Amino acid sequence: MFKKDLLSARIYELRTTKNLTQQALADVVGIKKSAISMIENGQRAASIELLCALADYFNVSLDYLCGRTDNPEISK
Repeated sequence: MFKKDLLSARIYELRTTKNLTQQALADVVGIKKSAISMIENGQRAASIELLCALADYFNVSLDYLCGRTDNPEISK
């Protein structure tokens, strides 16, 4: 089952670990800062395109980002 609260927490954790502001992350993935804020606060869902962009940027798997696994490594 999809866990929106875990997605929110993971995006926040990944962003702050890289010392990025919400604005900086928004600029990288091509959305507004308010959208990042709403996703991190669980007020908005992320599109599959955005999830892919975030996973690519942070070099983590979609399964990790969405809470399906605790292993951030990408399987090849």
